[in-house]
Amino acid sequence: MHIIDNGNMYMVAAVWMLLAALSAGLAIRFKMAAALVEILIGILAGNFIGLHTNTWIDFLAGFGSILLTYLAGAEIDPVVLRAQIVPATVLGAASFGAPFVAAGLYAYFFAHWSLDGSKIAGIAMSTTSVAVVYAVMVESGLAGRQFGQLILAACFFTDLGTVVALGLLFANYNIWLVLLVVSIVISMLVVPKILPIVFERTRGYVSEPGLRILFAIIFLLSAIAVYAKSEGVLPAYFLGLACAGMMIAHPDIKRRLQTMAMTLLTPFYFLKAGTYVSLRDAWQGFGLIGAFFAVKVIAKILGVLPLARAFKFGQRDANYLTLMMATGLTFGTISSLYGLTHHYIDQAQYTALVTVVILTALVPTIVAQALFKPREDPQEMESEVP
Repeated sequence: MHIIDNGNMYMVAAVWMLLAALSAGLAIRFKMAAALVEILIGILAGNFIGLHTNTWIDFLAGFGSILLTYLAGAEIDPVVLRAQIVPATVLGAASFGAPFVAAGLYAYFFAHWSLDGSKIAGIAMSTTSVAVVYAVMVESGLAGRQFGQLILAACFFTDLGTVVALGLLFANYNIWLVLLVVSIVISMLVVPKILPIVFERTRGYVSEPGLRILFAIIFLLSAIAVYAKSEGVLPAYFLGLACAGMMIAHPDIKRRLQTMAMTLLTPFYFLKAGTYVSLRDAWQGFGLIGAFFAVKVIAKILGVLPLARAFKFGQRDANYLTLMMATGLTFGTISSLYGLTHHYIDQAQYTALVTVVILTALVPTIVAQALFKPREDPQEMESEVP
């Protein structure tokens, strides 16, 4: 059913923003990640009121995904990352590698997907949701503890593998790829040194010249990534990581970026991702969805749990860490949508992957919090929440 007047740009904008506001309200009411609720609302709106994207929504959604990826990279504290480098690297690599291989092989040999489609499936199933994990760490009082910081650092390396795989497996190996690599390296070295000076000299100006320069650099890097047949989130993630220290030193700038992204941009991205999910296809692909869910979760458990035990974590903490790293949301939807828009997978395959991504954002988190949440004094934990 189509009830939206797509010829009226402002009516379309009003509907999308009302759905975004509804999603935010429901997320607060039921204490869920806003991105997850936006995807669910997008599914309902796409199937029942004919909500679909257009050119300017595609731009806002694309910029939203890129800025969100930049912020995810900037969320990792460099001090914590250096302190937890060995266990974080090993656990993160296993968390990425095991489901990437398992899901890719299942898609190719058992589901009979194309080679490129199987790569997309492997990438989408390899992800860990930094957004979900970070929210849970803060709400559980673990964000300020060594255990919580280790989980966040390991999630970074998992998502790093996901972003690099998405960027390299589908890139053209030509001069543009070389230029992309060089541009990423130069931006990581230069931007964290130049932008703080601009921020300090223009502090108090509402025009925010520093942020405009940052956006221009992000757009330029994304443009080079597109020419290289890669994805704009790849350079944004590396740039965010390089700027993490700068964001920590300028929390007001980081807060404004988060507000801008979460209020105006990312709702379009997650709502748009939901509109591509067909409930009819999901029902018809119920068996495939269940299979991919089982493959991802089992691969995460087999890959991460033995290593967590090897690093001397107790059984309860090892189970908790493993389940939190089995979550997925942002990069799973980004890679699935990338596969759909570049015609590596079809509508039904996209629906299956995104449905599994949504399920893994919910089920492992609920089980971990209900059965394996670390036993600590709530008051002591609350005092260490940053």
